[in-house]
Amino acid sequence: MEAVALFSFPAAEADELTFQEGDVIKVTEMEDDSGWFTAEIQGKRGYIPQNYISLLPYPWFVGRVSRLEAEKRLRWQDPGVFLVRESESAPGEFSVSVSYGNRVEHFRVLEGGGQYCIWEESFCSLNRLVDFYRTHSIAMDKVVCLRDPPSSPQRKTRLAHALCDYTPPHTAHLHFLRGDIIDLLDCSSSLSWRGRCRGRVGVFPPACVQPLHH
Repeated sequence: MEAVALFSFPAAEADELTFQEGDVIKVTEMEDDSGWFTAEIQGKRGYIPQNYISLLPYPWFVGRVSRLEAEKRLRWQDPGVFLVRESESAPGEFSVSVSYGNRVEHFRVLEGGGQYCIWEESFCSLNRLVDFYRTHSIAMDKVVCLRDPPSSPQRKTRLAHALCDYTPPHTAHLHFLRGDIIDLLDCSSSLSWRGRCRGRVGVFPPACVQPLHH
C-alpha cells in the first residue's frame, strides 16, 4: 500500500523513519491499535506514526479470495474489470484476476527487492502496478487494460473542474491545469482527494477544485 505524508516527521528513535510532507511512503504492515505503521522509504524500513500519513485508497484489493471466487465475481464482467488478491499457491504473494468477458485470466505478481512486476516493467508498489496497467495492456495476446466495474459504488462518476494550475514536484500528486476536468476517485479525506486527469491518477488538495453537481 502507498501513502502520502501529510506532515513532516523527524525520527526520534533508531527504529523510526524520517520523512517530509508530500513524500510517498510504502506501508508494509499495519496494526490498527498501535498508532504506528511499519513502512519503507528509499529501501529503509522502520516505524511511522499513523496520523501523519494518508493511505491511498485501493478498493480493488480483496485480500484472501480464492481463484474460484475471483472467477465467480468477474465472469461476464466487461473486459478489463479486475481485482487483486492474495495468491493461494504462493502465500505472501499476489495475483491479479482479470475478466476477458467470457473467461477470467490470472496474472501472478512477482516480488523481489521491494519491486513488483508481471512482465518486464517493475514498480515500487501494487498501486503503481495497477495504475500502469490501466493505460497499458496487461495481456500479451490482445489489448486488455484494467478498469473498475461500472456498478462499483466507489466508482460513481463524480467530476470536478480545476480552479488553478497544480504542478507539485511529488510523483504521487496529480498534476493538472486550470479548467481541466478531474474524475474524482476518493474524497473521504478533508486533507487530500484522489482523482484522475489526462490518464494519470494522484492526490491533490480539495481547495484546488470545484465539484460539478449533476
